[in-house]
Amino acid sequence: MRPVYITRLSKFLPNEPVENEEMEEILGFVNGKPSKARRIVLRNNGIKTRYYAFRDGKSTHTNNQMAAQAVKNLFDGELPIDKLQVLTAGTTSPEQLLPSHAAMVHGELDIHRIELISATGACCSSIQGMKYAYMAIKSGDADMAASVGSEKMSTWMHSSRFQPEADNLSRLEENPIIAFEKDFLRWMLSDGAAAALLQSEPNKNGVSFRIDWLEITSFANELETCMYAGAIKNKDASLTGWNDLAIDDWTNKSTFSLKQDTRLLGDNIVSKGGVYLKELMQKHNLTPDSVDYFLPHMSSEFFRQQVYDNMKAIGLEIPNEKWFYNLTRVGNVGSASPFLMLEELFHSGKLKQGDRILVMVPESARFTYSYIYLTVV
Repeated sequence: MRPVYITRLSKFLPNEPVENEEMEEILGFVNGKPSKARRIVLRNNGIKTRYYAFRDGKSTHTNNQMAAQAVKNLFDGELPIDKLQVLTAGTTSPEQLLPSHAAMVHGELDIHRIELISATGACCSSIQGMKYAYMAIKSGDADMAASVGSEKMSTWMHSSRFQPEADNLSRLEENPIIAFEKDFLRWMLSDGAAAALLQSEPNKNGVSFRIDWLEITSFANELETCMYAGAIKNKDASLTGWNDLAIDDWTNKSTFSLKQDTRLLGDNIVSKGGVYLKELMQKHNLTPDSVDYFLPHMSSEFFRQQVYDNMKAIGLEIPNEKWFYNLTRVGNVGSASPFLMLEELFHSGKLKQGDRILVMVPESARFTYSYIYLTVV
């Protein structure tokens, strides 16, 4: 089994950064009124700017286009894209049921034939895809693979997607306010793409990240669904999918909107991550002294202190000066966020040989967790 290295990282963030006060002008007003949840959510999540591939009621880029551009940015004259053998793509927001997201990105790239893997989920989907690329190179089945995470949330969160439900509530003489579980995510998520290049050899010039281990687990056997789309959640916590619902319910109940049970999120997202991390500490002899940079993917700065306290409780207290993340500047870009953090650190000029990096990626859909441990070489 061969070592595997991340040798290049790239990103694509569409248009100019969007300030908090600009968000509703772009995403629109449901029922013509400002959201009551927006200021509360933004105060807690700490995000100051984010990016949208959407302007003046129209898309400026598709998810596929952003992902393809991030992949293209990995290559240049010194390393041409025709050397690529495997492409993995993860996203929460594919723009079609079929073909797969990776197939659409491959088509957008307009390159030679390659092997594809699509990972559909939420924040961990890009890492699940990268696990495949990692194993392909480690086993000797391939020498070069690209993994990309990308999201196009802005169109999904536009007010026009929620207006039919508001209109239906008005007809029923009910309060035409969209439920918090739907409105909440409108102010949390944004657009963009980032990619990693994996190879069997490190860079001859400049730094590389050696992947020492990459671990993923799911708690879906223990916990009910927390974040979902294309379904209605029932009182018994089961889901009824869009294909078993009446067509009128697709719009009247905003079936295809992204929804999150914030109670479940708060009760489990940090604690279950700590349960898994403690297992990995024992498995890999991980201690606070063996981490020089900690890259936590967080949906909100609201969770920062909770993550710190939880890690301290399990014996992995990492001081604040070792934390590195860019949530407040690029927003929560779901599956792209882990690669966006790595890309910024990779190009920061801060790294030195032997630095060790721990990446944490939680996913609340039904509680999946990924951890990556890297060494700078």
